[in-house]
Amino acid sequence: MTPENNILIVTPRMEELAALCRSNTLIEAGLYREYDVKRGLRDVNGKGVLAGLTNISDIIAQREVDGILQPCPGELYYRGIRIEELVQGFVREGRKGYEEVAYLLLFGRLPDAKELGSFKSLLAQGRMLPTNFTRDVIMKAPTHDMMNSLSRSVLTLASYDENADDISLPNVLRQCLMLIAVFPMLAVYSYHAYNHYECGASMYIHYPSDSLSTASNLLRMLRPDMQYTPLEASVLDLALVLHMEHGGGNNSSFTTHVVTSSGTDTYSVISAALGSLKGPKHGGANYKVVQMFEDMKREVSDPTDEAEVTEYLKKLLRREAFDRKGLIYGVGHAVYSVSDPRAQVFKSFVGQLAHEKGRDADFALYQMVERLAPAAIAEERRIYKGVSVNVDFYSGFVYSMLGLPPELYTPVFAIARIVGWSAHRLEELVNTDKIIRPAYRCVREHEEYTPLRFRE
Repeated sequence: MTPENNILIVTPRMEELAALCRSNTLIEAGLYREYDVKRGLRDVNGKGVLAGLTNISDIIAQREVDGILQPCPGELYYRGIRIEELVQGFVREGRKGYEEVAYLLLFGRLPDAKELGSFKSLLAQGRMLPTNFTRDVIMKAPTHDMMNSLSRSVLTLASYDENADDISLPNVLRQCLMLIAVFPMLAVYSYHAYNHYECGASMYIHYPSDSLSTASNLLRMLRPDMQYTPLEASVLDLALVLHMEHGGGNNSSFTTHVVTSSGTDTYSVISAALGSLKGPKHGGANYKVVQMFEDMKREVSDPTDEAEVTEYLKKLLRREAFDRKGLIYGVGHAVYSVSDPRAQVFKSFVGQLAHEKGRDADFALYQMVERLAPAAIAEERRIYKGVSVNVDFYSGFVYSMLGLPPELYTPVFAIARIVGWSAHRLEELVNTDKIIRPAYRCVREHEEYTPLRFRE
């Protein structure tokens, strides 16, 4: 094999082929306007194209005032119940919320005490991987990419399921509940395998406890001594609830609907959703926030000086700082403009954890950036709607205070969102029997076939 024909590496020949691909694939931006194509399925005002109906969650970012849509503080509803009320309910009564809210999203109503207890038992019974699965699958090919490891594990679990292709509602529900139960194990064990085989650290494989919540078990399995504080478990539980669901139009949930509509199995659907969530434009943003703040503290001599912090934020926007992408990570959202309700709910609990961890100064810097960033963006950018911090702004900070390794930030998002994906898969199966296939218009001119001997 000559070096230029080596398909295993990016060679100069591969660069040439990529350039050829680009030149014959690029579509002029003006054509999107000419044919009124909503790029990203959103119009210029950020409003999404209506592609389906859902009972699962509702997102409100605008309200009609005198016949005109006006931005308003963001609202999020799970099965018709406002997220703030859900959180206040289980926090006020001293309960973890993940299992209760999962029941709500999956079955459409809040459980009573008996139903909640039965559901928790169901999930506890499901926290069991096939014999030798951890050794033969998770430890076999350790990687720093936990999302790829999760996808591989999910697809491999199909091999252990005698009814993997049965898409009847009871069977799909069984599969979804099993995946909800084992996702924390798959993620944490994948990290321990990577940390041992690739980083040379000691490996710990702790079994989950039937008596603990999902959040508590996650911390128990992750930490060498299995210890955590009540506040740590409560804040992680809250993070899981806030990340659990966000409408049918977010990229990974829409992926769930699209792939489900083809009639394929649950394992393939969830693997596809994981691939979507992995992208830095979707679920991978929270670690970018943490990295951005680390860079900020290195570059800004006085992090209490608003003028100096503002100048750093403007350098970010001018592509003069951090990764030079021109972004203030954690600020702005495809739907919300005035505020993201998840970030607002999270904020007070983040402050409590920061105080427990001795990181009040860091929390003060986060609050300052939350206040200064929208004004900096308004000065540096032409924007069609307001901007505010999103849930990723604080979640990465929380994960760092909890001692979660960066490799697990997005998998923790997946541990939450698997509930929403499951609800959307079930909804697609219940309500439609039609494959999702939007239209694409071809803008390439037609031409005659040229025989090989005449091509130059």
